[in-house]
Amino acid sequence: MDAIVKMLEKHQPFFEKISRNIYLQAIKDGFLGCMPIVLTSSIFLLIATLPGVVGITLPQPLIDWCNKLYNFTMGVMGIMVAGTTAKNFTASMNRRMPAQCSMLLLAVTQFTTKFDGSELSVFDCTSMGTRGLFSAYIAAFITVWVYKFCVSRDLTIKLPKEVPGAIAQNFRDIIPFG
Repeated sequence: MDAIVKMLEKHQPFFEKISRNIYLQAIKDGFLGCMPIVLTSSIFLLIATLPGVVGITLPQPLIDWCNKLYNFTMGVMGIMVAGTTAKNFTASMNRRMPAQCSMLLLAVTQFTTKFDGSELSVFDCTSMGTRGLFSAYIAAFITVWVYKFCVSRDLTIKLPKEVPGAIAQNFRDIIPFG
């Protein structure tokens, strides 16, 4: 045990440097911001599955309801992590940015299918959950850098001073958002 502690102490400056990395901090803080979703979702999964493991039979509607809540909450994990990671990353750069749209562009695929003789446009959302966490991180970082690039070069739509601030800010965000 002492050898492990000495080895960790020897490499402490390296670990401190890694812990100050703004990308890793944003990922850590972004994921931690979603922990209530993970914990709540896990409780419903435990309610649905644990009694069956110990031989207790729950009513099927209760099991279905708990599984539905688990699937819905974990099913949006990627988009939530994209938002919280981008929020934390932009906070380190003093900016605000809507990263959910970028996440949707990376994680959701649109295609057409036939249903009852009609052609429908459908979205494949399988990557919006935990499967899309990598897309969430890419979306968060790229979105913030594009936004920072546009703002630092003043690539915005400028309105007269008479326009209220909230409305003017929406117009300033059009080019970076686009």
